[in-house]
Amino acid sequence: MSELSVHHLLGIKYLNEADIDLIFETADQFKEVINRSIKKVPSLRDITIANIFFENSTRTKLSFELAEKRLSADVINFSAGQSSVKKGETLIDTVNNILSMKVDMVVMRHPNPGAGIFLSRHVKASIVNAGDGAHEHPTQALLDSYSIREKLGGVAGKKVVIVGDILHSRVALSNIFALKLQGATVKVCGPRTLMPKHVESLGVEVEPNLRKALNWCDVANMLRIQNERLDISYFPTIREYTQQFGVNRKLLDSLDKDIVIMHPGPINRGVEITSDVADSKQSIILNQVENGVAIRMAVLYLLASKIK
Repeated sequence: MSELSVHHLLGIKYLNEADIDLIFETADQFKEVINRSIKKVPSLRDITIANIFFENSTRTKLSFELAEKRLSADVINFSAGQSSVKKGETLIDTVNNILSMKVDMVVMRHPNPGAGIFLSRHVKASIVNAGDGAHEHPTQALLDSYSIREKLGGVAGKKVVIVGDILHSRVALSNIFALKLQGATVKVCGPRTLMPKHVESLGVEVEPNLRKALNWCDVANMLRIQNERLDISYFPTIREYTQQFGVNRKLLDSLDKDIVIMHPGPINRGVEITSDVADSKQSIILNQVENGVAIRMAVLYLLASKIK
């Protein structure tokens, strides 16, 4: 397979396993590029990409922008907080105004689930979902799976536990789709109040005991509490949450085996994970950040090849 089966990257659930394999193979080549002295390639020299972020972002926005520039694309950055959106302009009008400037691709983060899907039906540009509310974050799930593949030699047959705020996490949902598609076994762990009602229907098992979950898994992906999405109190205190679901060095050392620790960021040190775990040899958190650039280069390159 030499091209993706989709024209947009809206979510992992729209991809097949061959798509993921192609993205990973392409990312392998781009990872070699970004680790050499001359880090740019002219692959997207005639492509213009608009980064449209309606929510705050550090890693994802920087990672996409760096990926675009490494591919020699022309880049437009748009921040909703300083735009006509504040004056009442609609999403479609905003994007169509940008597209009238001959933009080929749009990378968008939006607080509303399904915003990217809605946009893909109304505009001609290729859309990359950089996170839509608590729905999906496909490039994060791809870089997480790619990092597991790099560390453990593959994803199929591996046991992965996702720990934390599953209810509000777009990273959790995309990771579940991606890991299951590649043949991994997935469990979720966290307070029952932060579990979606029918999460088992996604083919995952709920494990309420953190120690049991960590002893079972090969990889633990630690998620932060999504404080900006919490409209009510889902647990008594942060301190109690940390006692029940936080990973520290003492807990890791007491396990029967060494496990791989991941985190999509931003890390709340001392809450879901302590500094001596985040900075340990078992952690691949900085590898995830590096791999994010290669994965996003691969996604942009493959989608650009389908632009007519």
